[in-house]
Amino acid sequence: MKTYSAKPVEVDKKWLLIDAEGLVVGRVAALIVTRLRGKHKPMYTPHIDCGDNVVVVNADKVVLTGNKRANKTYYWHTGYPGGIKERTAEKILDGKFPERVLQKAVQRMMPGGPLSNQQLKNLRVYSGAEHPHEAQQPVALDVASLNSKNVRRA
Repeated sequence: MKTYSAKPVEVDKKWLLIDAEGLVVGRVAALIVTRLRGKHKPMYTPHIDCGDNVVVVNADKVVLTGNKRANKTYYWHTGYPGGIKERTAEKILDGKFPERVLQKAVQRMMPGGPLSNQQLKNLRVYSGAEHPHEAQQPVALDVASLNSKNVRRA
């Protein structure tokens, strides 16, 4: 019995469409990472990009559980001495680029390295309901029906 190792030519990439309205950020991000890396496929190979292309719409309508919307802080450094900056998730979601909350959640769940950078290019996140990838005929994935915890209950 030999171990199967997929080759880049054998990979069949599909297009998925996820509507993130009302979904919990961490749960949808974990599902997206699994699809981007290809771990849901039986032919998964760790050193090959065998994941799917994922299009996420309504990323501005994701929800955070607990007090994370007000308390979760994103940090970055400008490169200058004393240049640490911070912004809360609430300011980002109410700001100009609300899709960055979901992008950062997905990016930080991926292992670092050149392969992860290549796989992250297969993720497209849009804050509205429109996306320019209709020609690829993405298959809609209903994340809310997979688990009752994926949707925030009032």
